[in-house]
Amino acid sequence: MPISMNGDLAILDAHCAIEEAETLLDWLRATACPRVDLSGCTHMHAAVLQTLLVMRPTVVAAPTTPFLAHFLVGLPSAGAVG
Repeated sequence: MPISMNGDLAILDAHCAIEEAETLLDWLRATACPRVDLSGCTHMHAAVLQTLLVMRPTVVAAPTTPFLAHFLVGLPSAGAVG
């Protein structure tokens, strides 16, 4: 499963297809202070990307793929001040 949720942390791994977007959105809406670990994510459908950009969860680990990291730079990160 490309997305696993445990408490307030979602871990996105490998290829996150369009089918994952609705599940992720439902979890983000239901979680008070959601956090996401994107370090294992190698590809995500635009719908998953848009879900993250709109809901703005805290990123605890950025993707290692430069292409994904470029588009997710605006999300809050666990180490950010401000």
